[in-house]
Amino acid sequence: MKNQNYSNHRRFVFGYHFFAMLGSLILVIGSIVNLVKTTHEGLYSASLITFGSVILLFTTFYARAFAIKAQDRVIRAEENFRYFLLTKSTLPEALTIRQIIGLRFASDDEFPALVEKAVKENMSENDIKKSIKTWRGDYYRV
Repeated sequence: MKNQNYSNHRRFVFGYHFFAMLGSLILVIGSIVNLVKTTHEGLYSASLITFGSVILLFTTFYARAFAIKAQDRVIRAEENFRYFLLTKSTLPEALTIRQIIGLRFASDDEFPALVEKAVKENMSENDIKKSIKTWRGDYYRV
């Protein structure tokens, strides 16, 4: 696996981002077109297909959203522990979860100073990532 940096750290999962999400969206659109064009006799089945496809789209979206939320909680705990090991104090309360997620890529040498800078300047996740000099890859996040 090649070294991670700002330009290549985002991950595209073809099966999810293209096939599942795009496929679910196309299914919803097609089922709505089918529902609009259906005659009175096929209204019940067309409605069920539309309802089922909307449920599938929501399920696909929330399956990803819930997994990301769980990963964000783990990242917050890991980075709080890492900060404690380096400074003997917990992460500042002023940090948002998005800032903490951005900070996870900083090396141990620059992590405490970058935490203070992020709080003081209210840096965005993206600004934090751009200011990292020594990138620490996260190869397990999906």
